[in-house]
Amino acid sequence: MSRRALITGITGQDGSYLAEHLLEQGYEVWGLVRGQANPHVSRLRKHIGDVQITTGDLLDQGSLISAVERVQPDEVYNLGAISYVPMSWQQAELTAEVTGMGVLRTLEAIRVVSGISPSRTPGGGQIRFYQASSSEMFGMVRETPQNEKTPFHPRSPYGVAKSYGHYITQNYRESYGMFAVSGILFNHESPRRGAEFVTRKVSLGAARIRLGLAGELRLGNMDARRDWGYAGDYARAMRLMLAQDAPEDYVIGTGKTQSVRELVDFAFRTAGLDWEEHVVLDARYTRPAEVDLLCADPKKAREQLGWEPEVTFEGLVTMMVESDLRLLSESARPEDEPFTPDHW
Repeated sequence: MSRRALITGITGQDGSYLAEHLLEQGYEVWGLVRGQANPHVSRLRKHIGDVQITTGDLLDQGSLISAVERVQPDEVYNLGAISYVPMSWQQAELTAEVTGMGVLRTLEAIRVVSGISPSRTPGGGQIRFYQASSSEMFGMVRETPQNEKTPFHPRSPYGVAKSYGHYITQNYRESYGMFAVSGILFNHESPRRGAEFVTRKVSLGAARIRLGLAGELRLGNMDARRDWGYAGDYARAMRLMLAQDAPEDYVIGTGKTQSVRELVDFAFRTAGLDWEEHVVLDARYTRPAEVDLLCADPKKAREQLGWEPEVTFEGLVTMMVESDLRLLSESARPEDEPFTPDHW
């Protein structure tokens, strides 16, 4: 019998790569969406293929219970979130409800459907749960690189909400004996990344300028450093975490950092351009509280999961710029892409 997985946030970048990976592994894959009329579903199916859909909302406890009862999954991957960090200051309450409390509601749905209580612990065939935690939880870092024991100091409502989701996952694991894990993923990008994220903003900007569709690109802090990897590599790590004998949390990243300036320089050179002739610094794109440096220590994942990233930073940026050059040359609009930031 094939394993059955339920993915929240399946219409986002990570959900699409995870769905592809699980299908390749022989899984039956279900995606949770907020309504039958969701326009992203048909476009998702064109790209992913044999994915089944059930309705549910991370804001609605009852709908999540119904979805888990209907699908009867072996594994639940909670990737649904309001994941664009700058937006979390503008919609702080909604971010807390979706990105934070949505984790609690999903865990509760699994607990209720499984009949788990303080006096009744789950058996060997229990539903396994993966929570998408984030390096943004580290925020103002206490040490570099960051590992599973590094304290959190989030610097955005998004990071705070993710921290809650991380701790409530840990709490359900310890309180109810549930197989619940968190993957603390550092920045992971791809050609499917939403156009508002800095990596995709840069690759699209370089492509537009190269094709004569724009003359400049406006950016904020060029000195922030991130540990950037390829989203497809990180989807493999998610499945590996749920395939272990015991539930544990893992940091997933490359262990290398680049600045936004280095990202811009390489992307523009890939497009045959000099970034200094086209990039304009704009204070409007500066965060109220910046996270200056994030760098993963993925030693535990390497040793226990056997996981290693396969795509380099240079390979990732090249992939994104070349994809956007093709996209714009074919007169497609980025906003029409199937993988969007609205994936909760």
